[in-house]
Amino acid sequence: MPLQIRDLPAPAPAAPAPWRLGMRRGIAHRCPACGIGALYHGYVKQQPTCSHCGEDLLQYRADDAPAYFTILIVGHIVVPAVLLLEMLYHPPTALQLMLWIPFTVALSALALPRIKGALIGLQWALRLKN
Repeated sequence: MPLQIRDLPAPAPAAPAPWRLGMRRGIAHRCPACGIGALYHGYVKQQPTCSHCGEDLLQYRADDAPAYFTILIVGHIVVPAVLLLEMLYHPPTALQLMLWIPFTVALSALALPRIKGALIGLQWALRLKN
């Protein structure tokens, strides 16, 4: 039986890879090593290995950092928008809640997997293994 690409271990480069490339691939939910295989199965559950190049993806752990960065980024978007709307139009509190709670939840849900992918891609580029 001939060997396939996914049967071979991922090559280990001698020097760190470009960090922008790794982060860009992670944001796209792709393997940071090859850019083809899926990074996740499910919402933010990492694949054990890349289905294309065989890179061990579980050696790059983001832990709690994606949640912290998501809170930081979403908070810096939502809080100024809430304050600006309040200063300009003085809408009722119920309208503010109906507007900003779903917006915050949706923005957080969209940002979390991309931020986690970017952090995994950065770890891959810098060779920071668990």
